[in-house]
Amino acid sequence: MNGNAQPRATGRCLCGAVRFEVHGPLRPVVACHCGQCRRWSGHHVAASAARRGDIRFIEDEALTWYRSSEHAKRGFCRLCGSSLFWSAEDAPYMGIMAGALDAPTGLHTVVNIMVQDKSDYYDLDPDTPHIEGHDHRIAVPEE
Repeated sequence: MNGNAQPRATGRCLCGAVRFEVHGPLRPVVACHCGQCRRWSGHHVAASAARRGDIRFIEDEALTWYRSSEHAKRGFCRLCGSSLFWSAEDAPYMGIMAGALDAPTGLHTVVNIMVQDKSDYYDLDPDTPHIEGHDHRIAVPEE
């Protein structure tokens, strides 16, 4: 990552105590309806992702990580509670909550995953593909 290059995207938590830049491509948005994501965010999660080396933290003293499973952890602001990141131990990328990115993002939702766990109070967009389970084929694009 070139530290002097303009970021492709910026983002932050609600209070601004966690701020970051993305200096590489972002993955299109994936909507996850699993029980963990719903409980963590209060709804389903809409997340982009970027390669770890392309994410630069400007402020991160309030960034706290919660180990949500044997394989992944979730990053949030300990001051305002904003849900910000999802990180699998062995993945070369890190999930970024789409709502934490400053607009305009230029992103769009490409798939709903874990739809078997969807709650009953909302409907899925019929124009966006739905799958049960995860879809790891949706990768962060190369330069």
